[in-house]
Amino acid sequence: MADKQGSIHSFSRSSSRGSGEAIVNRVAVYARVSTSNGSQDPQMQLRELREYAQRRGLQIVEEYMDNGVSGSKDSRPALNKLMADAHGRKFDAVLVWKIDRWGRSLRHLVTSLAELDAYGIAFISLRDNLDLSTPSGRLMMQLLGAMAEFERALIQERVRAGLRNARSKGVRLGRPRVFVSESRMDALRVAGVSWRAISKELGVALGTVHRIAQARSKNTCGSFGTGREGKINAQ
Repeated sequence: MADKQGSIHSFSRSSSRGSGEAIVNRVAVYARVSTSNGSQDPQMQLRELREYAQRRGLQIVEEYMDNGVSGSKDSRPALNKLMADAHGRKFDAVLVWKIDRWGRSLRHLVTSLAELDAYGIAFISLRDNLDLSTPSGRLMMQLLGAMAEFERALIQERVRAGLRNARSKGVRLGRPRVFVSESRMDALRVAGVSWRAISKELGVALGTVHRIAQARSKNTCGSFGTGREGKINAQ
């Protein structure tokens, strides 16, 4: 499974077969097409998956289909329902036409497959000849996990390099500074305007207004009612 740092732990599916293969009887079928204008047909995927299940003598518990949903979407209704049913252990394996119908990215693929493995559920990709119920399939999962971790390290290094380059050019990093007119805030407060209304009027967060007020209450030189003009950094 993938931990919070993204490292990949080994898959240790228990098996009752001498060959090391997990027993798979009930399967969930997942299909997805990114467009629903007729140019792609999910029935083609489903037909091949049904034929595969029949050849292997597998019982299809349910078919999940995301029609017209991009694989880059963080949330896919059918996939979400499948994962919820996986948690309830309603099937032994997930059967898909190709890996790219399932994972939106390498990291999502590894994470989701690790989650299925934690539930004791195998993953089978028909066209990719990937079956995580077999020893060779679990080896492939280890390789995918290593690639995902390497990809994560590359992204982190690119981010750090970009930050170093920006600093070398004098670019100021972080949130932009916000300046608030103290005299305007004084006038609004004297008029009986609430702090929330003042924050909206000045276009700053309510917490920023409170911090300015607290800071000025501790400074007798900046007490309300002085009419002093000026701006304060409210970052």
